[in-house]
Amino acid sequence: MGIRNQVFACCVVSYLCFSTGIISCWPSSVIKVFSSENTTLNRVMTKTEISLLGGLPSFGALCTIPLTGKVFDTLGRKYTILMISLLQVIGWSIVCTFDYVLSTLIGFFITGLSSCIYLSVPVYVGEFCQESIRGTMTSGVLVLFPVGWMFSYLLGMLEYHTMNYVCLTISIVGTLLMFYLRESPLYLMKKGLEKEAAQVIAYYRGIKVTNEKVHREIENIQRALNPMFDDVTSETEKLQPNNKENKSLSTWQFLKKSRSTRRALLLSLVLYTAAIFQGQIVVQVYAEPLFSLAVPSMSTTLSSVLFAVVNIFAALFVVYLVDSSGRRPLMIYSSICTAVFAVALGSQIQFSWAPNWVTAVFIYFFCFTYTTGAGTIPFTMSAEMFLPDIKNFATIVSFEYLFLGFFFVLFVYNPIVAAVGLGPIFYVFAGVCVLTTIFCFFLMPETKGLTVDVIQHQFCSPKAQNRP
Repeated sequence: MGIRNQVFACCVVSYLCFSTGIISCWPSSVIKVFSSENTTLNRVMTKTEISLLGGLPSFGALCTIPLTGKVFDTLGRKYTILMISLLQVIGWSIVCTFDYVLSTLIGFFITGLSSCIYLSVPVYVGEFCQESIRGTMTSGVLVLFPVGWMFSYLLGMLEYHTMNYVCLTISIVGTLLMFYLRESPLYLMKKGLEKEAAQVIAYYRGIKVTNEKVHREIENIQRALNPMFDDVTSETEKLQPNNKENKSLSTWQFLKKSRSTRRALLLSLVLYTAAIFQGQIVVQVYAEPLFSLAVPSMSTTLSSVLFAVVNIFAALFVVYLVDSSGRRPLMIYSSICTAVFAVALGSQIQFSWAPNWVTAVFIYFFCFTYTTGAGTIPFTMSAEMFLPDIKNFATIVSFEYLFLGFFFVLFVYNPIVAAVGLGPIFYVFAGVCVLTTIFCFFLMPETKGLTVDVIQHQFCSPKAQNRP
């Protein structure tokens, strides 16, 4: 019963990932229409506006992610996610109502504000799932992003206005589903609502509130809320579990005092650098134009749908392996494979040494291996390795960096392709994959099945790790 409750809650919140995935790839279906003389808008979009359209979801996330942490701690996880879903309803309503370039950009920007769900959902899921399935569930909700991509590509076959009304309907249904969710037990504990937190834990574990397991999880949350700092905490402080000093620390003081948190934040930024510059984002957002350029003999819609299907299978592959093989091996081996396929793809595009269908195959393998590593693991890691007092700040910094990188890559992609061609870009992606492999092999710890206080201990200095 407990596992079922957790899985069902993850399925509900996954629906929002699905609708956000549709937003991410919507530009791919409309770019050709907006840039042609037969545009459905009041005028043809300029090249700058087309580039801006592709990057708007990332730019929207840059605007909302700094606020998400504050709203998370003010309204709670459930109602923050509900508000994010409402942004999609508002944005699609504007796109459906007006057929002007400016209104379309504004409406799509508002829907793009919901892209902060990339931060919100893994954090929320990681706070109510038990350790044995936390990695699977956190990765599992991310499966719905590529499902949304595929659905978005298929919607491109519909008439423009029909497609937009379908998107609006999906966002309305998603908003209604969010009312099913229960609040995070960690948030309830931060607000001093221990009884309510125990009830939520009991519900998600399928046991009675009086069960000893509920008491142990409450104690784990209390330890996470009152951490013992590495290299600083005295033996006297360790013997005082109710010490409230940590709660009065500012974010800067917390970072200054906790070496393990600084190292965890550095790891998070490096992993998100891999997610940005290993390059799959350009294939995702510009799928139809890219396939049209790289594989002109194939239907662009078919190529794009197959791309989404490949990513769905890759995400399911990660769901299966993340709690059995672990996070570190997936990052290392997937980065090696992604580098190989990026070089093969770049050389094939540049020199055409094989038939066109080989180009499509290399694109699919490139995206598959990316998703099994840099496309999933950074999100899983950031949801589980930060202490509650610093979690909002650390995840906000990480995701701001991520979406700033996405916006930059998407905005400069078209000009760079025009200047140097498509093939050499993938050599750069391959270089990033090699650097990721080296870093993860030497410096990335394993977090599979560990509580946050144990994970933080792995980031401590050797002296602190050996301390009893």
